[in-house]
Amino acid sequence: MSKDRSTFMGQRIRRLRRELGLTQVVMAEDLDVSPSYIALIESNQRPVTASMLIKLAEIYGTDIASLTRGAGEEFSSRMVAAFKDPLFADLNLSPLEIQDFSTSFPATAEAVFRLYTAYQEGQLALADHTEGSPAGPDPVNEARRFLAARQNFFVEIDKAAEDLAKRIKSLGGLEEFFADQGLQVRHLPPDVMTGFTRRYEPHRREIVLDATLDHASATFQLALQAAYMVLADTIAGLLGGAHFETEDGMKLTRRSLASYAAGAIMMPYRTFSRAAEACHYDIEALGRQFGASFEQVAHRLTTLQKAGQEGVPFFFIRVDAAGNVSKRLDGAGFPFARHGGSCPLWVLHSAFNNPRRILTQWLELPDGEKFFSIVRTVTAGGGGFGKQRVERAVALCCSAQHANKLIYTKHENTANAKPTPIGISCRLCHRADCLARAEPPIGRSLLSDDNRRPSAPFGLADS
Repeated sequence: MSKDRSTFMGQRIRRLRRELGLTQVVMAEDLDVSPSYIALIESNQRPVTASMLIKLAEIYGTDIASLTRGAGEEFSSRMVAAFKDPLFADLNLSPLEIQDFSTSFPATAEAVFRLYTAYQEGQLALADHTEGSPAGPDPVNEARRFLAARQNFFVEIDKAAEDLAKRIKSLGGLEEFFADQGLQVRHLPPDVMTGFTRRYEPHRREIVLDATLDHASATFQLALQAAYMVLADTIAGLLGGAHFETEDGMKLTRRSLASYAAGAIMMPYRTFSRAAEACHYDIEALGRQFGASFEQVAHRLTTLQKAGQEGVPFFFIRVDAAGNVSKRLDGAGFPFARHGGSCPLWVLHSAFNNPRRILTQWLELPDGEKFFSIVRTVTAGGGGFGKQRVERAVALCCSAQHANKLIYTKHENTANAKPTPIGISCRLCHRADCLARAEPPIGRSLLSDDNRRPSAPFGLADS
């Protein structure tokens, strides 16, 4: 038994005992050991032997694999990801040091992780307030803060979804999986669906889908239903550690986590991350390989942050033709992740003139940070003549330092790329000569001169 498994077994034995409603004394009697020995195991001062594991399995009907698999490694991955935050940059913490801390003091490490997550949520809430969010609780921003504070990465969901995906594959697919559960999948016309894309009808033992859905959308809806049915406890566990001001905020977050799980079922982490690296993050190629849409693949690419299996860190945003941001997923903590979509110089806003065509662009923010963006329009709805369609544009962005890993820069000299200067928003961008400016920046006075008219929309004083 490896050291990792022995060390982290204590936390899992304690959880098992509490789930069974046992005291240390009762468990000790069941296992024919002393209560002090149980206490030592739970505090990670004694390893769990193979014979002890067999006893646990026999007496409590516990699956040994559920106890021994790498939960400790997964927790260490979460801690390593958290300590990458610039907040800790001056501490020079090594991955080995973080892993030792997580291994030796799991409860303390969990407390640190919860505090860090709460700090992140607080910072994001402050940003919402500073940027003029509506007064009072906002359910949409609550959900976005939850995802952003965790950088849209949930190792617990990825692990559970990967296990479920293997089970689904062994049965032949999602419809066969539901058949194994005694459920029939039916595809019905929109007029029968009465405004719903998917309905689960337990009394009829049926899952019904809108027959006009394309293959990727239908697969996603079935994966989503599987996530709600099989991974409900995993999702509830993540929600249980968070605070929501509104019931709607919690519901929207739950829906986001279920969607994350559906994507993870369709594109299991290990297989997908290897495929992404092999094809140099070719979104369309990945879509064909996994039977997923452009947008679904772009979503999944923001989540590749598992320690030791990291992919390129991406930020995702989706806007409509009016510039409204309907989705924002941050997998790397980029500074414009909370404001993206507001600068008209970003090709994201001209994508509607080039439907279904991939557009790339190098970007530079006012502080000099450079990024690379991949943009394309996507369509929702349709599926038949006269059916309503909604066109949106999605962008996937990464730091310029990672751009050479992408197929989209294969024939470019990335070192000499000339970026387009963009701003987070007009109010926060101090580029005085920008012809696209819609508002003057905060903290800058306007020139008062009746005799001259600057070429830029607003003449700004030097101080």
